[in-house]
Amino acid sequence: MSRGVHLCSMVHAFIMVKTGAGESERLLAPIRELETVTEAHIVAGAYDIIAEVDTDEVYEVLQTASSKVQGLQGVTDTKTYITMDD
Repeated sequence: MSRGVHLCSMVHAFIMVKTGAGESERLLAPIRELETVTEAHIVAGAYDIIAEVDTDEVYEVLQTASSKVQGLQGVTDTKTYITMDD
């Protein structure tokens, strides 16, 4: 492998989750139980929950955000950020 080239074996991302009023505490456990979610926390700010995700493929991050998290009743919006560093 040439100098400066780094092959990453995992995709690391954060999914910011906006919930309906009073829904954050109820949604935290189902989000934490998702297979690709390594951590999730209720936060103050523009979003209500931040979920940390580790997967083998970018597709799995998108699947987690669009199908699994957005599919939970009470989730009103998500934003996904894929990390660019280790």
